[in-house]
Amino acid sequence: MTRFVQKSLVAALVASFAVGNAFAADPAPAKAEAAKPAVALDKNKISTMVGMDIGRGLVQIKDEIDIKVVQQALEATIKGEKTSLTQEQAMEVRQAFMQQLQQKRIAEQKVAADKNKKAGVDFLAANKGKPGVKTTASGLQYLVEKEGTGAKPKATDTVKVNYLGTKIDGEKFDSSYDRGQPATFPLNGVIKGWSEGLQLMPVGSKYKLFVPSDLAYGENGPGSIGPNATLIFEVELLDIEKPTEAKPAAEAKPAAKPAAKGGDKK
Repeated sequence: MTRFVQKSLVAALVASFAVGNAFAADPAPAKAEAAKPAVALDKNKISTMVGMDIGRGLVQIKDEIDIKVVQQALEATIKGEKTSLTQEQAMEVRQAFMQQLQQKRIAEQKVAADKNKKAGVDFLAANKGKPGVKTTASGLQYLVEKEGTGAKPKATDTVKVNYLGTKIDGEKFDSSYDRGQPATFPLNGVIKGWSEGLQLMPVGSKYKLFVPSDLAYGENGPGSIGPNATLIFEVELLDIEKPTEAKPAAEAKPAAKPAAKGGDKK
């Protein structure tokens, strides 16, 4: 079942679900005083709350529906009256609509992917000639902002870093600085651009990495990034964790850390 269907059903049933759970819970002691609601309730407030929930659940398909018809079907269903579609017909419409939305999403993704790919190629072509920018054989570009004096990590090492991730238009999508603590993760568990770039850096360095889409998330970019996006990371390599000090992969940050291609998605 697609997300919009799930949202719609959950929203429509929110009131009855809540009441059902209340009655299903363990009964309170007979002499215990019933807890008073945090707010004064009436039918108008409850109805407004349910309507707001249903509305939020339908935002993604607002251009595909007629609210008046939705209201008519909702009222008829609640009252147990005959609707213009049978249950079987409604199921057929749902399946066809889901396919339509999926095809629409695929088409939109392709447009976004093509647009991002071209923008990234143009950006890297212009960025390549800027002072201090170096390009590796893979196409990764980097700029040394501060050169450290420590050891360089290997592909199998776990590193501790601070970083800021932005798209080429400057939009920030992730930052360990915002969380107030460095991120720790293995280099063999991140996108190719990070794994390659970090191995160029001695501990104590700060580099700016310009990561082509094929060394980042490719077509599987998370929603906050998008497909075929070229990314920019400012990275400070703070330390190489010793094996006994390395944190389990499950503890690795960030929430939108540069995970293995096709991996972490928010």
